[in-house]
Amino acid sequence: MPSPLPHRRLHHLQFSPSVNARPCSSPLVFSAKGEKFFCEEGLSPRARRLPTRLAWCCIDWDQLCLLHPLGSGGFGSVYKAVYHGATVAVKQVKKCSKNSLASRQSFWAELNVAHLDHQNVVRVVAASTCAPATQDSLGTIIMEYVGSSTLHHAIYGTDCRAEKRKDDGLGCGHVCLSLTQALGYSCDIAAGLVFLHSHLIVHLDLKPANIFITEQNVCKIGDFGCSQKLQDLVSSGPLLSQQGGTYTHRAPELLKGERVTHKADIYSFAITLWQMVTQQEPYLGERQYVLYSVVACNLRPSLTAAVFKGSATGQQLESIIEICWKSDIAERPTADLLLQNLHSLSLTV
Repeated sequence: MPSPLPHRRLHHLQFSPSVNARPCSSPLVFSAKGEKFFCEEGLSPRARRLPTRLAWCCIDWDQLCLLHPLGSGGFGSVYKAVYHGATVAVKQVKKCSKNSLASRQSFWAELNVAHLDHQNVVRVVAASTCAPATQDSLGTIIMEYVGSSTLHHAIYGTDCRAEKRKDDGLGCGHVCLSLTQALGYSCDIAAGLVFLHSHLIVHLDLKPANIFITEQNVCKIGDFGCSQKLQDLVSSGPLLSQQGGTYTHRAPELLKGERVTHKADIYSFAITLWQMVTQQEPYLGERQYVLYSVVACNLRPSLTAAVFKGSATGQQLESIIEICWKSDIAERPTADLLLQNLHSLSLTV
């Protein structure tokens, strides 16, 4: 469930009187039981100051207690923890020896949503570039705890919240999401995208595994390790796409290394919505074949499933998906228009 920490609990500079006076936070070590962080007297040579805009992010290490791991990914591990008496999630970005630049980019990208607050976006509570001496870590990020259930679990049956229905022949044994629930979740995701895009943030790795479902049955967009800020265009010229993200959900213009726009998230949303409706995997076959076919042959997941043909709602869903994954980014709708269309459709179900 969402963390009960007040949204502005750490926004004051009480933990960082001056961003230039000391590093963002003191280095830390694990206790003998491996359950709690605590401060050391000295300062780590690896400690770096956060930018002034993130001065509020300092971590009060005395108040942080790790509970148990929640999972791990390409750039780090996530733990369930308690911070100032509230349940939180703690992400440690590891220092990859093979690609340290990518690890650093992932850490700073996660902080693109720092200081932002929206009901459909996982909130950053605090962050630090310090790391324990025993950990191969570039930094630590404390986020609100939203549980471990993801949209991927809901779609493919590992954590069903919907009532079970008879097997429809798609191979998953039962369908976990009703059409009504899929539309409700879609509105949550689209609302999150409207908010992110209004702050010139593109997620660039939108997929079911990066969308969390709270105990209140609300979807929140998380994992911003691939995100970018479009405002960088002003100072650095055209922002070209970086390699990263999930190839099955990556827009064709990004696969070609072209300019990043918020329409890339709309494409990824279309693949995600298709997964919710069909409960199938987008593509089968070799990765390089899929990449080539998406770019050169306009390959997209099949829209022949019965769900798209059996009702007016299904046909409208098909139209929304088709326009969202158009190759021409100008033809894709904005997140605002997408949310309006989805909300209108949800009222008819």
